[in-house]
Amino acid sequence: MIASMDLNASPQPEEEEDSFEPHLEEDNAPEHTAHVEHIESAVEIARREREERRQRLKRERPDDRPTHASKPPIYDQMLQKNFRTYDRNKLPPGWLDCPAIGQEICCMIPSKVPLGEFFNDCIPPGRRYSSKQVIHQQRVLGRKLGLVIDLTNTSRYYPASDWKKEGIKHVKIQCKGRDSVPDNEAVNYFVYEVSQFLSRQKLSKKYVLVHCTHGHNRTGYMIVHYLMRTLCISVTQAIKVFADARPPGIYKPDYIDALYNFYHERKPEIVVCPSTPEWKRSSVLDLNGDAVPDDDDEDDDDGGPAAPLHENHEIDAVMTNDDVLGDSVPFDQQNAMRQFCYQALKLGIGVRGNAQFPGSHPVSLNRDNLQLLRQRYYYSTWKADGTRYMMLITMDGCYLVDRNFNFRRVQMRFPCKSTNEALAEKTHHYTLLDWGDDN
Repeated sequence: MIASMDLNASPQPEEEEDSFEPHLEEDNAPEHTAHVEHIESAVEIARREREERRQRLKRERPDDRPTHASKPPIYDQMLQKNFRTYDRNKLPPGWLDCPAIGQEICCMIPSKVPLGEFFNDCIPPGRRYSSKQVIHQQRVLGRKLGLVIDLTNTSRYYPASDWKKEGIKHVKIQCKGRDSVPDNEAVNYFVYEVSQFLSRQKLSKKYVLVHCTHGHNRTGYMIVHYLMRTLCISVTQAIKVFADARPPGIYKPDYIDALYNFYHERKPEIVVCPSTPEWKRSSVLDLNGDAVPDDDDEDDDDGGPAAPLHENHEIDAVMTNDDVLGDSVPFDQQNAMRQFCYQALKLGIGVRGNAQFPGSHPVSLNRDNLQLLRQRYYYSTWKADGTRYMMLITMDGCYLVDRNFNFRRVQMRFPCKSTNEALAEKTHHYTLLDWGDDN
């Protein structure tokens, strides 16, 4: 069907376009008085359907909460963002019914987030769970806390001074909880902090409290990583250890899949992800009937978008010679490994105390360097494109050492060669490898 159009007629204003004609009341005239049939454009149809959804949501949700049905304007986002600052005492969804604490795992205690005293008005007296109560409960069990690792992505739950004034170290590792797993740098930081804390204990035994919002997914993800790097067990065994200590364990499939992918293990068919606990299930549904994600799944004060799941796991990316391999490590850990390299090679720190790359450097075979062959023996090789690395092998992973003496961790293990089956699972620990040419 081809509609006729009068080319001499003036264009009609858009639906939301202001008209500056003197008779403004004519814009509100009924559509049935028009002589030409109006055909809705795609833009008008989308605008009308969006308005219908807004009206339906307003009838179903009188409190006019922001939803994911449509993206609000920038001004509305600013108002919502400012409004959240006045709702800082809102309890995390499911927090009241979530079990407070789990069993001890290698001196680590998984827990939901303790809430500061300014939340007391929102919590019945018998269900409060603050830092003071955590310390008291652990003392009753004969445990003394020495370190608290906070994995939430916000600082609104309690002031860190609540722990510090009790002589307990507080470490903040911000991890988003919605649609993403903790990145590799955060995992390295967590494993290093726990390892250093436990290794420094001499007389009294102290424990580590690890918490995210509910103490399951992010907390379990970090603890499983620690178990994998310190014990000779599989991912399946490590996940079960955490699930037994903190039922039902990690219940997000993305977290479990990420653990198997990271350690290059195939997920057994018998491994089934636990269902979402009843206390965590949301009763708020969107237009499609799906559960609306809780804001506190991300713990983000500004409500910004979450990072993609595989941001630090580029599986299909094409590598080039300029790519940087591995993940960065904590500064203190890097300094400790630098000291080990100098001690293993029986080298002294420079006069200024600056540690320089201790490995051999390639020398170009040009006219000026030919005289070096008369002074000492050299190995001559072809020019191999790539980045010059040394490798430090430890039981918790391998570390590539570049010519700037920076360390970056890669997930590799080198089992020890042994004919004894009991020792077959042992790996090399603090073994330094070097090559004479570019790798």
